[in-house]
Amino acid sequence: MRASRFFISTLKEAPADAEIVSHKLMMRAGMIKRLGSGIYNYMPMGLRVIRKVEKIVREEMDRSGAIEMLMPVVQPAELWQETGRWQKYGAELMRVKDRHGRDFIIQPTSEEAITDVARQEIKSYRQLPLNFYHIQTKFRDERRPRFGLMRGREFTMKDAYSFDRDLDGLKKSYQNMYDAYTRIFNRFGLQFRAVAADNGAIGGTGSHEFHVIADTGEDALVYCPTSDYAANMEAAEAVSLYPQRGVATQSLIKTATPGKAKCEDVAEFLGLPLQQTVKSIVLTVETEEKDQLKKQVWLLLLRGDHELNEIKASKVTGLANYRFATEEEILEHFGTEPGYLGPINTLLPVKVVADRSVAMMADFVCGANEAGFHFTGVNWVRDLPEADVADLRNVVAGDPSPDGKGVLAIQRGIEVGHVFQLGTSYSEAMKATFLDENGKPQFLQMGCYGIGITRILGAAIEQNFDDKGIVWPTAIAPFEVVLCPMGMDKSEAVKLQAEKLYADLQDAGVDVVLDDRGLRPGAMFADWELIGVPHRIVIGERGLNEGQLEYQGRRDSAASHVAIDEMLSFLRARMQASVTAN
Repeated sequence: MRASRFFISTLKEAPADAEIVSHKLMMRAGMIKRLGSGIYNYMPMGLRVIRKVEKIVREEMDRSGAIEMLMPVVQPAELWQETGRWQKYGAELMRVKDRHGRDFIIQPTSEEAITDVARQEIKSYRQLPLNFYHIQTKFRDERRPRFGLMRGREFTMKDAYSFDRDLDGLKKSYQNMYDAYTRIFNRFGLQFRAVAADNGAIGGTGSHEFHVIADTGEDALVYCPTSDYAANMEAAEAVSLYPQRGVATQSLIKTATPGKAKCEDVAEFLGLPLQQTVKSIVLTVETEEKDQLKKQVWLLLLRGDHELNEIKASKVTGLANYRFATEEEILEHFGTEPGYLGPINTLLPVKVVADRSVAMMADFVCGANEAGFHFTGVNWVRDLPEADVADLRNVVAGDPSPDGKGVLAIQRGIEVGHVFQLGTSYSEAMKATFLDENGKPQFLQMGCYGIGITRILGAAIEQNFDDKGIVWPTAIAPFEVVLCPMGMDKSEAVKLQAEKLYADLQDAGVDVVLDDRGLRPGAMFADWELIGVPHRIVIGERGLNEGQLEYQGRRDSAASHVAIDEMLSFLRARMQASVTAN
């Protein structure tokens, strides 16, 4: 590619609405242009990166045995109504009507569409296993689109769907996709981590997220440096911090704590460690019984220095559809405002659930259900009955690893892939069956596997940038090598060498761009450093007189001088080294 025949549109400053590094740099490098809120044109430079990401994904999906197809962006509402997601998915699902008033959706994902294909096409166990994938535009109507491609409304995703005859087959397909994803992200040249995750709105029985490691990541990743344990914060198991419950050594005392409504303030006022306090969180579950609305108020107990994990709370039996209690409900059941709540002497019965660590505490402090007072010296059995126990909290760095092989650490990540074991949740809802060896109908076991194609761009930049611009890994860079001839329009020797090297690199299969725009060196270098091309070769008259060319890798602090006839082999070695290093 010759730069003069390509479209390059760089900016010195990012637009005011660009928020994070990747958004700013992609806008400045001319890779994307905003069309509307959360909607972008992918400009030629950015599209080259997208196509390289897609190529790697396709190669590894094909290698895994998956079969490519293409499903429509617009899908009939009837399919989503069959699974109940027409109602459940929420405001992110873009619902539209055609000219006849019929309901459709702009797909955020394609479980319903592929299950419809499967129930029509898969008849016998002899056709299984099968795995279909497509790379397609998606749309999610984000409440507040932000961060460029990281949380836009329109994006490109690769989603795949496996079909198996039984659970063992599903597990094999799932592992096959997990391994394929590992190869994909390794080929991208990105530092990543796969972590156990919650299934969320997709549903199913088990899942893993693939995260690109970046300090700016929205997600907290929990892992054990001395074992294989890894999970996202939502799914990370928090074990009890006490091997056994302590013996009661204090009397139960109602203690004045005037104006001290937070655990931190109570602990400081009483001269106690925060870890000796217990916080109370009140939830309400509403159910309909015989056309009447019935409320059940729950009290969740966590140690004062811990935070509630709302996903874990929703998995407690009976709390799937909880909401936080209103002030009126709190006053009705506890007789006081939040800040002084506790499990002892409630006005009305409440369902108490203690976090694993709280269940093992002794001589702890909790609210006395009276403004300005807390109980000290609280102990289970003696002062209040045993409660149900559940894992309710977010883990913190230094907690014991659930596998018993060390302590936990936390790092930030950007989710770019997710694999799910769906089981039969969709096949049952849509009656997608096959005939087994005995001629009996069985529901298809399904898996679902997604990669955010366009999100990869933002995540890769968040991990790879400096004060000059983007630093692309070679495998997904818009160009692998840029040739920068100095005074090409004035020096015949520079022009001849540039053209020869350009042709040699093309013949060698290198994705190279020749900057023949006639720019000054400073402006030329600044463009390509901003765009992030990983390898640069400078061709100048002085160097040619000495029989040398100048090479500089995007991460190199200084240039290297290489003999002209050795440049091709030198460059190949550097390109291979950069892939190995990643």
